[in-house]
This record gives sequence, C-alpha cells and structure tokens, in this order.
Amino acid sequence: MGQGTGRPPPEGTGLVSLPNPLPGAVGLSHLRAYAWEAADGVCGGSPHLHLVCTEAYVVTGGRGAVQTLSPDGYRDTPLKAGAVAWFTPGTVHRMVQGGDLRITVLMQNSGLPEAGDAVFTFPPEVLADPERYASVARLPAGTDAEVAEAARRRRDLAVEGYLPLRAALREGDAEPYREFQRTAAGLVREKVPTWRELWRAGALATAERTGAQLDALEAGEPGYLAEATAFDTAPSRLGGYGMCGRRDEYEVPGTTLPRHG
Repeated sequence: MGQGTGRPPPEGTGLVSLPNPLPGAVGLSHLRAYAWEAADGVCGGSPHLHLVCTEAYVVTGGRGAVQTLSPDGYRDTPLKAGAVAWFTPGTVHRMVQGGDLRITVLMQNSGLPEAGDAVFTFPPEVLADPERYASVARLPAGTDAEVAEAARRRRDLAVEGYLPLRAALREGDAEPYREFQRTAAGLVREKVPTWRELWRAGALATAERTGAQLDALEAGEPGYLAEATAFDTAPSRLGGYGMCGRRDEYEVPGTTLPRHG
C-alpha cells in the first residue's frame, strides 16, 4: 500500500494520523451468523451493545433477523439479501440465523468495538465483577474446536442475561435494561482515554483531512490531488469466532484488530 498525506490529529495526542483509512474510517468485517441453538430455541449470536459506535449490517445472503432492545422497546427486524439495518450506541442487538445469513458489518469510529467498546449482556452477577466479566468475554487464540466451545459458552451466558432484559422491556419495564446500560458504561470507563486516542488518530483525523482538502480547494490549491492512488487488501483472518458469528476480518488503516475474538 502507498502512503498518503493529510492533516495530523490535534496537537498533544502523541499520535500520527493513520493514512488512507476506509471511507469514514469505518471498521469492516464479514459475518456468517452462528447456527447454534440457544436456550430460547433461537439460533444466533451473542447479545451485546456498543457504548460509542453505530453498527450497520449490510445483508449479502440468506435470511434471518436482528433483535434489538432500546428505549422504544423490543424489535425483531427481518434480514434478507439487500437489506441494511443499523443501530446506535446503547442498543442491545442479537443477530438471529434464519438460513445461511451472511452480512457485511460496517462499524463506526476506527474499530473501537475491538478495543472494548462492546459489552455482552451477561447476568448481573457477572457484570458486577470486572475480572470475571473479562475472563468470560475473552476467547482463546485460534479457530479450533476449543475456541468454538468457548464462543458458544460466551454466547449462552450473554443470552442468559439478555432474556430477562427482553421480558421486562416487553412488559413495559425499562429499568433492567437501563441498569444494564449504566453497568456497561461503568465497565468501560477506564478505557476511554485509549479510545479517545484511537478516535483522534482515525475517525477524527479522517474528518479533519477532508476539512484541509476543502480549505485547499477553496484557496485554489488542489496540490494534494497529485498524491491520489488506489488500495486493495485481503482478509487478515478467516473464520474467526466473533460476537455474532464466524467472522472474516480486515486489517486496514484507521481500524484496530479484534481483541475479543
């Protein structure tokens, strides 16, 4: 890959702007929803929320659904090829398999979910203990049968905590869901300084680079166009065990590699 130029991040960050990210410095992966059946008879992934990132599903094949919990209640949104669904920070989401469901995931903010932005809906006693939470959220390295079993146990534990949240919300009681949001925020609070640096070097620097380009165009000095070039990449890992399914990942500028499998 070539190297581009752009406006650096704000002074004092100690970071160099990450060159040539994907548009908007989004994270990119492909997912195939888990076919494992959960306690409620539904096949799918691990319910979780993100604290600062909006996530989008672009459905490329098969069928299924995404179940969401938010202040406006519980929703079950059908997914089929060509559909696009997205959810904002604080929305609990669970990808459900209906038949060979495959999606491309676009993730806001330079890969922050892989730096711990995502929190699973584990039962309250697990969420109350940060060390225990970390131990069950983390997967072993690799893609073998041991990792598959660990991913399934993690999914089942997240569903165990999710089902009471959903039941309460369906009955009009949003307090358990709000309490989960508050607990999730507390779990990640100490990570915020690191996230801020990633955001400054990735998504913010990307936006500021556009501002510098607009300034140059307005001044009649489009010299930056002389450095135009093209890029391509291949997956950096195939068939990893992600939160929602088997995951093909890309190591691209502006994003971080997965930390939670």
